[in-house]
Amino acid sequence: MAGILDSVNQRTQLVGQNRLELLLFKLVGRQRFGINVFKVREVMPCPKLTSLPKQDKYVKGVAHIRGQTISVIDLSKATGGPEINPDDNAFVIIAEYNRSVQGFLVAGVERIINIRWQDIMPPPEGAGKSSYLTAVTEIDNEMVSILDVEKILNEINPVSTELSEDVVDDTVGASIGDRVIMIADDSTVARNQVKRALEPLGLKMVLAKNGQDALNQLLELAQGCSSIDEKVALLISDIEMPEMDGYTLTAEIKANEVLRKMPVILHTSLSGVFNNAMVEKVGAEDFIPKFHPDELATAVKKWLKVEELAE
Repeated sequence: MAGILDSVNQRTQLVGQNRLELLLFKLVGRQRFGINVFKVREVMPCPKLTSLPKQDKYVKGVAHIRGQTISVIDLSKATGGPEINPDDNAFVIIAEYNRSVQGFLVAGVERIINIRWQDIMPPPEGAGKSSYLTAVTEIDNEMVSILDVEKILNEINPVSTELSEDVVDDTVGASIGDRVIMIADDSTVARNQVKRALEPLGLKMVLAKNGQDALNQLLELAQGCSSIDEKVALLISDIEMPEMDGYTLTAEIKANEVLRKMPVILHTSLSGVFNNAMVEKVGAEDFIPKFHPDELATAVKKWLKVEELAE
């Protein structure tokens, strides 16, 4: 198990090819789940956990790992399942989301698989708002569920979407007229976080549930226009999305004569040098590791102002 992530640097080459690698794991029962390898720092047998007073009911305790104190979340209990016994050969997946590190307690870890984003589909329509799935795929003729980790983390430690007073400016929306901002993210929680953060700027926003949905909407809106920026002033897109990832979406936009003038901000929980290189490669205007309301709003104002000056 120690070597399961040894070749993670080689895996950065998959980014931008509309592919990813999933680390497969189990909670309680036979159902398999997946997490993007790029979010994972380390996988280890569950270390000794220390309980803290008034800790969240989904937090099993904290672990002291390589000089860092990390909260360990029972991923089964957090998604409505039975508790995982840390002493029962359980594992902890150390992962980084939104610039913070946390551990996820899982019952078992299997292997890493390479898969195309277009083979990862949105969850079934009947899943409902209470579902913790952000996507599903099929491996070995069995369904693998990809959890909406942003939703789980937001329920345990809600993220503030409020802007600082000096960032709030409700005249920004008026400055771009009837044009809208598009937000593309497969996580309902993440989409709404971005939307709420930008509402104090007075912007009109439309939402897309993944890269393919965003591209379809943009092409439809662009009909009869010489350039999409007549209707859509800016796109804010996640990177990890089923059917089409954010890098591929950006590349498609920049290769299309009608869409290419629209600025694109890639906004993601992934981090690392390779992301910055890919941002430049696909032609996105900006990259923001999410989620920081002031940083996002400042970037939006910057690119809308640049556009305004260009006109």
